[in-house]
Amino acid sequence: MKVVLFDIDGTLIKAGGAGARALNRAVEAMTGHKDACASVQLQGATDKANFENAFRAGAGRKPTKKELSVLTRKYVERLPAEVLASVRAKKYFKVKGVEKFVAGLCARKDVLVGLGTGNLKDGAFIKLEPSGLARYFAFGGYGCDSHHRSVVLRKAVRRAAKLSKAVIREGDVFVIGDTHRDVEAAKEAGYHSGVVLDGFGDKAAIMRSSPELLAKDFSDLKPWLIWLGLARDPRGVRRGTYICPDSPIEHAHYGRTGMDLRDIELGISKLREAKKKAAGK
Repeated sequence: MKVVLFDIDGTLIKAGGAGARALNRAVEAMTGHKDACASVQLQGATDKANFENAFRAGAGRKPTKKELSVLTRKYVERLPAEVLASVRAKKYFKVKGVEKFVAGLCARKDVLVGLGTGNLKDGAFIKLEPSGLARYFAFGGYGCDSHHRSVVLRKAVRRAAKLSKAVIREGDVFVIGDTHRDVEAAKEAGYHSGVVLDGFGDKAAIMRSSPELLAKDFSDLKPWLIWLGLARDPRGVRRGTYICPDSPIEHAHYGRTGMDLRDIELGISKLREAKKKAAGK
Protein backbone atom coordinates (compact mmCIF):
# COMPACT_ATOMS: atom_id res chain seq x y z
CA MET A 1 0.00 0.00 0.00
CA LYS A 2 1.39 3.39 -1.03
CA VAL A 3 0.55 6.61 0.82
CA VAL A 4 0.69 9.92 -1.05
CA LEU A 5 0.57 13.07 1.10
CA PHE A 6 -0.17 16.46 -0.43
CA ASP A 7 0.63 19.88 0.94
CA ILE A 8 -2.17 22.40 0.27
CA ASP A 9 -0.96 25.96 -0.41
CA GLY A 10 0.93 26.09 -3.69
CA THR A 11 0.60 22.34 -4.21
CA LEU A 12 -3.14 21.68 -4.48
CA ILE A 13 -4.46 25.24 -4.63
CA LYS A 14 -3.49 28.89 -4.46
CA ALA A 15 -5.87 30.80 -2.22
CA GLY A 16 -4.73 34.30 -3.11
CA GLY A 17 -3.28 35.13 0.31
CA ALA A 18 -6.48 34.30 2.19
CA GLY A 19 -4.66 32.64 5.07
CA ALA A 20 -2.28 35.55 5.63
CA ARG A 21 -5.13 38.07 5.52
CA ALA A 22 -7.17 36.06 8.02
CA LEU A 23 -4.19 35.77 10.37
CA ASN A 24 -3.43 39.49 10.04
CA ARG A 25 -7.03 40.33 10.97
CA ALA A 26 -6.94 37.96 13.95
CA VAL A 27 -3.68 39.42 15.26
CA GLU A 28 -4.94 42.97 14.68
CA ALA A 29 -8.08 42.26 16.69
CA MET A 30 -5.94 41.15 19.64
CA THR A 31 -2.93 43.48 19.47
CA GLY A 32 -3.82 46.41 17.22
CA HIS A 33 -0.96 45.55 14.84
CA LYS A 34 -2.27 45.68 11.26
CA ASP A 35 0.25 43.66 9.23
CA ALA A 36 1.94 41.17 11.52
CA CYS A 37 2.48 38.61 8.74
CA ALA A 38 4.70 41.01 6.82
CA SER A 39 7.59 40.07 9.11
CA VAL A 40 6.78 36.34 9.30
CA GLN A 41 7.86 33.66 6.80
CA LEU A 42 4.62 31.68 6.49
CA GLN A 43 5.39 29.39 3.56
CA GLY A 44 6.34 25.86 4.49
CA ALA A 45 5.79 26.33 8.25
CA THR A 46 2.98 24.95 10.41
CA ASP A 47 0.13 27.11 11.65
CA LYS A 48 1.24 26.41 15.22
CA ALA A 49 4.52 28.17 14.47
CA ASN A 50 2.96 30.83 12.23
CA PHE A 51 0.37 31.86 14.81
CA GLU A 52 2.96 32.17 17.55
CA ASN A 53 5.31 34.18 15.32
CA ALA A 54 2.55 36.47 14.03
CA PHE A 55 1.33 37.19 17.55
CA ARG A 56 4.89 37.90 18.65
CA ALA A 57 5.27 40.32 15.71
CA GLY A 58 2.09 42.12 16.80
CA ALA A 59 2.47 42.09 20.57
CA GLY A 60 6.24 41.95 20.95
CA ARG A 61 6.04 38.82 23.08
CA LYS A 62 5.11 35.15 22.92
CA PRO A 63 1.36 34.43 23.30
CA THR A 64 0.00 32.63 26.32
CA LYS A 65 -1.79 29.34 25.78
CA LYS A 66 -5.13 31.12 26.19
CA GLU A 67 -4.17 33.89 23.77
CA LEU A 68 -3.08 31.32 21.19
CA SER A 69 -6.43 29.58 21.53
CA VAL A 70 -8.30 32.87 21.02
CA LEU A 71 -6.09 33.74 18.03
CA THR A 72 -6.79 30.36 16.44
CA ARG A 73 -10.54 30.79 16.90
CA LYS A 74 -10.50 34.28 15.40
CA TYR A 75 -8.45 33.02 12.43
CA VAL A 76 -10.84 30.16 11.69
CA GLU A 77 -13.83 32.51 11.97
CA ARG A 78 -12.28 34.98 9.53
CA LEU A 79 -10.83 32.52 7.00
CA PRO A 80 -14.05 31.64 5.07
CA ALA A 81 -14.64 35.32 4.24
CA GLU A 82 -11.07 35.75 3.04
CA VAL A 83 -11.23 32.62 0.88
CA LEU A 84 -14.50 33.87 -0.62
CA ALA A 85 -12.85 37.25 -1.29
CA SER A 86 -10.07 35.49 -3.21
CA VAL A 87 -12.62 33.51 -5.23
CA ARG A 88 -14.57 36.66 -6.10
CA ALA A 89 -11.36 38.46 -7.08
CA LYS A 90 -10.43 35.46 -9.28
CA LYS A 91 -7.25 34.94 -7.27
CA TYR A 92 -8.20 31.43 -6.14
CA PHE A 93 -7.39 28.47 -8.36
CA LYS A 94 -6.27 24.85 -8.46
CA VAL A 95 -2.71 24.00 -9.46
CA LYS A 96 -2.70 22.83 -13.07
CA GLY A 97 -3.52 19.13 -13.51
CA VAL A 98 -3.91 18.40 -9.80
CA GLU A 99 -7.52 17.24 -9.79
CA LYS A 100 -6.94 14.67 -12.52
CA PHE A 101 -3.89 13.43 -10.63
CA VAL A 102 -5.60 13.18 -7.23
CA ALA A 103 -8.77 11.62 -8.66
CA GLY A 104 -6.71 9.03 -10.52
CA LEU A 105 -4.79 8.10 -7.37
CA CYS A 106 -7.99 7.82 -5.34
CA ALA A 107 -9.43 5.42 -7.92
CA ARG A 108 -6.65 2.92 -7.20
CA LYS A 109 -6.92 0.26 -4.50
CA ASP A 110 -3.19 0.24 -3.84
CA VAL A 111 -2.91 3.96 -2.98
CA LEU A 112 -4.11 6.05 -0.04
CA VAL A 113 -4.27 9.80 -0.63
CA GLY A 114 -4.02 12.20 2.30
CA LEU A 115 -2.94 15.66 3.39
CA GLY A 116 0.44 16.57 4.85
CA THR A 117 -0.08 20.25 5.51
CA GLY A 118 0.96 23.02 7.86
CA ASN A 119 -2.65 24.23 7.92
CA LEU A 120 -4.90 23.60 10.90
CA LYS A 121 -7.40 20.87 10.07
CA ASP A 122 -10.33 23.31 10.04
CA GLY A 123 -8.34 25.81 8.00
CA ALA A 124 -7.25 23.13 5.54
CA PHE A 125 -10.80 22.19 4.59
CA ILE A 126 -12.00 25.79 4.52
CA LYS A 127 -9.27 26.56 1.99
CA LEU A 128 -10.02 23.47 -0.09
CA GLU A 129 -13.81 23.88 -0.21
CA PRO A 130 -14.09 26.09 -3.33
CA SER A 131 -11.79 23.75 -5.29
CA GLY A 132 -13.94 20.66 -4.76
CA LEU A 133 -10.81 18.73 -3.78
CA ALA A 134 -11.73 18.22 -0.12
CA ARG A 135 -13.77 15.11 -0.94
CA TYR A 136 -10.62 13.22 -1.93
CA PHE A 137 -8.94 13.46 1.49
CA ALA A 138 -10.16 11.16 4.25
CA PHE A 139 -7.13 11.62 6.50
CA GLY A 140 -4.06 13.74 6.96
CA GLY A 141 -1.51 15.39 9.19
CA TYR A 142 -2.20 19.02 10.07
CA GLY A 143 -0.57 22.13 11.47
CA CYS A 144 -2.43 21.65 14.75
CA ASP A 145 -0.60 18.33 15.28
CA SER A 146 2.85 19.80 15.83
CA HIS A 147 5.24 22.69 15.24
CA HIS A 148 7.36 20.31 13.19
CA ARG A 149 6.35 19.24 9.69
CA SER A 150 8.07 15.86 9.95
CA VAL A 151 5.85 15.05 12.95
CA VAL A 152 2.81 16.23 10.97
CA LEU A 153 3.73 13.78 8.20
CA ARG A 154 4.25 10.88 10.59
CA LYS A 155 0.85 11.58 12.17
CA ALA A 156 -0.72 11.40 8.70
CA VAL A 157 0.92 8.03 8.06
CA ARG A 158 -0.27 6.67 11.39
CA ARG A 159 -3.80 7.73 10.51
CA ALA A 160 -3.46 6.09 7.10
CA ALA A 161 -2.36 2.85 8.76
CA LYS A 162 -5.31 2.96 11.15
CA LEU A 163 -7.74 3.71 8.33
CA SER A 164 -6.44 0.95 6.05
CA LYS A 165 -5.57 -1.50 8.86
CA ALA A 166 -2.28 -2.05 7.05
CA VAL A 167 1.38 -1.66 7.93
CA ILE A 168 2.80 1.32 6.04
CA ARG A 169 6.53 1.17 5.33
CA GLU A 170 8.52 4.40 5.18
CA GLY A 171 9.60 3.59 1.62
CA ASP A 172 5.95 3.52 0.54
CA VAL A 173 5.21 7.10 1.63
CA PHE A 174 5.46 9.92 -0.94
CA VAL A 175 5.25 13.56 0.09
CA ILE A 176 4.37 16.24 -2.47
CA GLY A 177 4.87 19.92 -1.63
CA ASP A 178 6.10 23.20 -3.06
CA THR A 179 8.87 24.34 -0.66
CA HIS A 180 12.21 23.10 0.60
CA ARG A 181 10.61 22.66 4.01
CA ASP A 182 8.31 19.98 2.57
CA VAL A 183 11.37 18.16 1.24
CA GLU A 184 13.32 18.46 4.48
CA ALA A 185 10.37 17.21 6.53
CA ALA A 186 9.87 14.23 4.21
CA LYS A 187 13.56 13.32 4.43
CA GLU A 188 13.56 13.68 8.21
CA ALA A 189 10.61 11.29 8.40
CA GLY A 190 12.25 8.84 5.98
CA TYR A 191 9.77 9.41 3.14
CA HIS A 192 10.10 10.19 -0.58
CA SER A 193 9.81 13.82 -1.68
CA GLY A 194 8.49 15.53 -4.80
CA VAL A 195 8.06 19.25 -5.47
CA VAL A 196 5.90 21.45 -7.68
CA LEU A 197 7.86 24.47 -8.84
CA ASP A 198 4.77 26.54 -9.68
CA GLY A 199 4.02 27.09 -5.98
CA PHE A 200 5.36 29.46 -3.33
CA GLY A 201 8.76 27.95 -2.65
CA ASP A 202 12.12 29.56 -3.38
CA LYS A 203 13.58 27.62 -6.32
CA ALA A 204 17.19 27.92 -5.16
CA ALA A 205 16.27 26.60 -1.70
CA ILE A 206 14.26 23.79 -3.28
CA MET A 207 17.22 22.74 -5.43
CA ARG A 208 19.52 22.76 -2.39
CA SER A 209 17.10 20.50 -0.52
CA SER A 210 17.46 17.90 -3.33
CA PRO A 211 13.94 16.48 -3.80
CA GLU A 212 13.60 13.26 -5.76
CA LEU A 213 11.26 14.79 -8.30
CA LEU A 214 10.84 18.33 -9.58
CA ALA A 215 8.06 19.38 -11.95
CA LYS A 216 6.39 22.68 -12.81
CA ASP A 217 2.91 21.34 -11.98
CA PHE A 218 0.81 18.23 -12.70
CA SER A 219 0.07 18.89 -16.36
CA ASP A 220 2.29 15.94 -17.32
CA LEU A 221 1.47 13.06 -15.00
CA LYS A 222 3.92 10.55 -16.46
CA PRO A 223 6.94 11.60 -14.33
CA TRP A 224 4.79 11.60 -11.20
CA LEU A 225 3.40 8.14 -11.90
CA ILE A 226 6.86 6.74 -12.66
CA TRP A 227 8.16 8.27 -9.43
CA LEU A 228 5.32 6.64 -7.51
CA GLY A 229 6.04 3.31 -9.17
CA LEU A 230 2.59 3.29 -10.79
CA ALA A 231 3.78 3.54 -14.41
CA ARG A 232 6.56 1.82 -16.31
CA ASP A 233 9.64 3.79 -17.25
CA PRO A 234 9.50 4.16 -21.06
CA ARG A 235 13.23 3.49 -21.37
CA GLY A 236 13.11 0.38 -19.24
CA VAL A 237 15.25 1.79 -16.41
CA ARG A 238 14.64 0.05 -13.10
CA ARG A 239 12.35 2.20 -10.99
CA GLY A 240 14.00 4.04 -8.08
CA THR A 241 13.90 7.53 -6.68
CA TYR A 242 14.92 10.45 -8.80
CA ILE A 243 15.97 14.05 -8.92
CA CYS A 244 14.04 15.19 -11.92
CA PRO A 245 14.03 18.67 -13.46
CA ASP A 246 12.61 17.36 -16.72
CA SER A 247 12.47 13.57 -16.79
CA PRO A 248 13.14 10.98 -14.08
CA ILE A 249 15.02 8.88 -16.61
CA GLU A 250 17.96 11.28 -16.66
CA HIS A 251 18.54 10.81 -12.94
CA ALA A 252 18.27 7.05 -12.47
CA HIS A 253 21.72 7.22 -10.85
CA TYR A 254 20.08 8.59 -7.73
CA GLY A 255 17.62 5.72 -7.62
CA ARG A 256 20.39 3.14 -7.86
CA THR A 257 22.85 4.76 -5.45
CA GLY A 258 20.86 7.03 -3.13
CA MET A 259 23.34 9.81 -3.95
CA ASP A 260 22.31 13.17 -5.32
CA LEU A 261 24.48 15.91 -6.83
CA ARG A 262 24.97 17.62 -3.49
CA ASP A 263 26.20 14.35 -1.93
CA ILE A 264 28.67 13.92 -4.78
CA GLU A 265 29.94 17.52 -4.50
CA LEU A 266 30.43 17.18 -0.75
CA GLY A 267 32.25 13.90 -1.27
CA ILE A 268 34.57 15.47 -3.84
CA SER A 269 35.30 18.41 -1.51
CA LYS A 270 36.19 16.06 1.34
CA LEU A 271 38.41 14.00 -0.95
CA ARG A 272 40.27 17.14 -2.06
CA GLU A 273 40.80 18.22 1.53
CA ALA A 274 42.12 14.77 2.43
CA LYS A 275 44.54 14.87 -0.50
CA LYS A 276 45.84 18.31 0.55
CA LYS A 277 46.46 17.09 4.07
CA ALA A 278 48.23 13.96 2.81
CA ALA A 279 50.43 16.14 0.58
CA GLY A 280 51.23 18.43 3.48
CA LYS A 281 49.65 21.49 1.85
